[in-house]
This record gives sequence, structure tokens and C-alpha cells, in this order.
Amino acid sequence: MTGLTNKEKKIKAQQIMEYLDKVFPNVDCELNFSNNLELIIAVLLSAQCKDEYVNRATVSLFKHYKTIDDYADARVEDIEKHIRTLGLYKAKSKNIVGMANMLRDVYNYDIPKTREELETLPGVGRKTANVVLAVGFNVPAIAVDTHVERVAKMFGLADKNDNPLQVEKKLMSIFPMESWGRIHHQLIHLGRYKLPARG
Repeated sequence: MTGLTNKEKKIKAQQIMEYLDKVFPNVDCELNFSNNLELIIAVLLSAQCKDEYVNRATVSLFKHYKTIDDYADARVEDIEKHIRTLGLYKAKSKNIVGMANMLRDVYNYDIPKTREELETLPGVGRKTANVVLAVGFNVPAIAVDTHVERVAKMFGLADKNDNPLQVEKKLMSIFPMESWGRIHHQLIHLGRYKLPARG
């Protein structure tokens, strides 16, 4: 299949947006959290893991640990007990404690509001940073997870060999900035519920 021109992609993007606004008009992040500290931890835990599993694990985690100090002073092994059911739980536990220490010592108990600063935190990559920006701070950002990447390639909005960063940049170039936060969730829902991966 020959690649679409940028103009053709923008037309297709508009059609996709109209469809998504009808089918998923009020979508939001499916992770459970009550503040931005819980958000960043939940997103970190969701790497290579289903949101529903994360939500089960964070019930006890968020009950036991409330503040940045709670996490910073925790033993990694104690965090592990709460998230043992999740993939990569050992690395994620270490990252949570390391991140909390950095939030306390470097960022003076503030969750950073820029992608560059967020990415300095242990366990926080570009995708996690984008989710925190979009969901926690209402900053326009498109986080490319496996669903978004797959759907973007399926519709020809990105090339099949594009990496997540290339997919993100292409989506940002064809969707209007004010829709980025919403379209990110809508594409996830589309991939998760309407066009699930086969195999």
C-alpha cells in the first residue's frame, strides 16, 4: 500500500475524530487514581501490563502509601508485596522508591510539569510522561502505547516500521492540538474494544 500524503492523512484523521467522538464521546484514563502522585505511579505500573490488573494492585498500594515521603521511606521489598501480581514488579518497585526520593530531594515534593523533567524520574519514559502531562496537567500530548501505535498504522496514519516516537510525531502533525489529550484515550479505546489485536 502506498503511503498517504499529509493532506490525505489530515482528511482521514478528521473522519476518525468524528467517528471516535460519536462512539467514545467521554473517554478518560482507565487507571484509578485520586491525585497526580497516584497517577504517575499507576502509569509507571501500567508498562507492559493491563490497566485492570494495575487497578487491582493499586487498591492496597494506595491504601498503605499516601505521600511522597511514604514511598521515599519505604523498603523496595514492601512495595513489591503490593504489586507482585504485575509484570516487572521488582524493577517497578525500585523505580517507585527512587522516583519518590527524587520528587522529595530534587523537585521539593512537586510532580514536574514538563516532559523533560518528568523523564528524569526513574521508570518514567516518554509515554508515561505524556500521560501524566495530558491527564494530570491538561497539557496537550499524545501518548503512544501499543493500541495507539497499532491503530495508527492500521489506518495508514503512520508507517508500519515507525517507532513510537515517529508515530507520536505523525499523529501530532495531523490531529489538532486541542484534541491530543482526548484522541489519545479514544484511540486506546478503539484498539482495546473495537479493533483488538488478533493472534
